[in-house]
Amino acid sequence: MTAGRRYRARSVSAATLAGAVLCAATACGSSASPESAMENKPKDTWEEPSSYSYTLTSTTQVLAGTFRVKVRDGKVTEAVGVDEDSRRQVRELPGEVPTIGELLKRLDKARSEGADTAEADYAADGRPVRISLDWEKNAIDDEALYVISSYTPQGSSGAPSTDPAA
Repeated sequence: MTAGRRYRARSVSAATLAGAVLCAATACGSSASPESAMENKPKDTWEEPSSYSYTLTSTTQVLAGTFRVKVRDGKVTEAVGVDEDSRRQVRELPGEVPTIGELLKRLDKARSEGADTAEADYAADGRPVRISLDWEKNAIDDEALYVISSYTPQGSSGAPSTDPAA
């Protein structure tokens, strides 16, 4: 059992080093716009608003496809499937499309339970734009990838926020 832990630690270190080299190599000479600038560390500055809309592209065993999501008072009030599979899933599994806060809870749970992969990329304002989970590296069908785009915070009236910081 100890040998397995040492091997895992070495492979994680090697993977981390390879990822750092790859990130450094791809960053050289690139000019990223502020909108596309992402960080791999969590930010404590972003708080999930009670109302917003976003697009979720999910590749999980339970939820796969692209969804346009509206959140009001911290709950998903509307989820529209963009493609055939996601439309079917919205019909058959209502309530499975999560809020961004629920996705962050999944990330925290995966980290606290020692998942092999529990990573996120963040926008400049601190909100997640990509969450990648894999509880067991050698297990099949436990991976999850969530890509969050077209995020628009909503004002108390339900209209897009006019706050420039949003």
